[in-house]
Amino acid sequence: MAFLGDCVIVFVSQMLFFAGGWLFFNKELFKHYEIRHISVQLIFSSTFALSITMFELIIFEIIDVLESSSRYFHWRLGLTLLLFMVTAVIPIYICYSVIHSISFFSDRWVRILTTICWFVFLYGLWRIGEPFPLLSASHGIFTIEQGVSRISVIGVTVMAILSGFGAVNYPYTSMTYFIKPVSRNDIICFERRLALTVDMLTAKKRRIAIAVYNHNKLHPTKPRIWDMLTSAVQRNTSNGEDINQLKQEVYGLEELQRSVFLELNSLKNMEERQRWSQTLKGKYFNVLGHFFSVYCVYKIFMCCINIIFDRVGRKDPVTRGLEIAVHWCGFDIDLAFWNQHISFMLVGCIVVTSIRGLLLTLTKFFYRISSSKSSNIIVLILGQIMGMYFCSSVLLMRMNMPAEYRVIITEVLGNLHFNFYHRWFDVIFLVSALTTIIVLYLSRKPVRVDDSDLH
Repeated sequence: MAFLGDCVIVFVSQMLFFAGGWLFFNKELFKHYEIRHISVQLIFSSTFALSITMFELIIFEIIDVLESSSRYFHWRLGLTLLLFMVTAVIPIYICYSVIHSISFFSDRWVRILTTICWFVFLYGLWRIGEPFPLLSASHGIFTIEQGVSRISVIGVTVMAILSGFGAVNYPYTSMTYFIKPVSRNDIICFERRLALTVDMLTAKKRRIAIAVYNHNKLHPTKPRIWDMLTSAVQRNTSNGEDINQLKQEVYGLEELQRSVFLELNSLKNMEERQRWSQTLKGKYFNVLGHFFSVYCVYKIFMCCINIIFDRVGRKDPVTRGLEIAVHWCGFDIDLAFWNQHISFMLVGCIVVTSIRGLLLTLTKFFYRISSSKSSNIIVLILGQIMGMYFCSSVLLMRMNMPAEYRVIITEVLGNLHFNFYHRWFDVIFLVSALTTIIVLYLSRKPVRVDDSDLH
């Protein structure tokens, strides 16, 4: 009866997670689209529910909610279903949707090509293990360990890229230190310069149109190919107007207009950020930005140390902190009690921030590239990324848990090389963070506008 009650608890929670994924799909991703495929909604919501269930089981492990055997069963079942979604259901549906959108394929060829593409995907997924120290075929092929070991390479890479970008970009967009001072006179000056450039560009294009019209009026019988040949060897003039020269001037003015517009847009964005930084919310995020800037520097430094010395942490931060408090600071505290509660709060914060961060990123990415025709395919791709991301999150979160709570994850995932994934995360995080720093530094360079083109 205890096992049945545990199954009911997990099933009810999964239904709630499924409803949350369904609402997110309708209220956020597809709120601007009327055409929705029910199968896409079911796949996305199911992947979301299975992904959140992994985090739920970690929390259940810390606070000891279910029976140990029940938790192990649901770990195995949840990981099996999640792997089935990201290796079979979603890839097959993506291939089918893409091929089916090509009108000249019949239904029979759509099924054949979908099957071929899926096998190509599985072959590529298996080949990922060759350059990395993953499990060999001797450990079995269709096992949870093999699936997680290969899916996690992609998931950890996505996590590290997003983490490296966020660790640098968040302080950059939140701290007032990076806001360039902008006055209203600067904006007015660039607005006038843009208006003057547009007027000059319009006048020169009008002169070109009049010159071409007069030229065609004077030479109506010449064939078009003859005009192309003669224009290549002699100056194209009409009533004293050098059309080629005017076209070169128009090209220069168009480049100038683009530069002035980009600089004006940058100034207006900076002005908006200045106003926002004076609000209570802006000041709050400014404080958070300073905190995350310190974290970014610390994380980059520790990644360098870990890569150079091939170092991986052996103890979770909670246990290490409590040991320092007891042995070095002399505090008399109950290690078991505080270890459990602080671990619960730490893992809870990681879970909430991971889910929130990924959903915000998926929403922004979807709005940027989606259309009415491609929206369902893009949602499936995002669902695939989400499943890989959360599967990898469980693997990396193991290091943030005390030893007694990470045992069940080790038992479920088997003989995975956990240290490899942490080193791989450090490498990709470092590359992503440094690349973001370089890109943001180059983007802050002011656009030089040559006023000589206005004369």
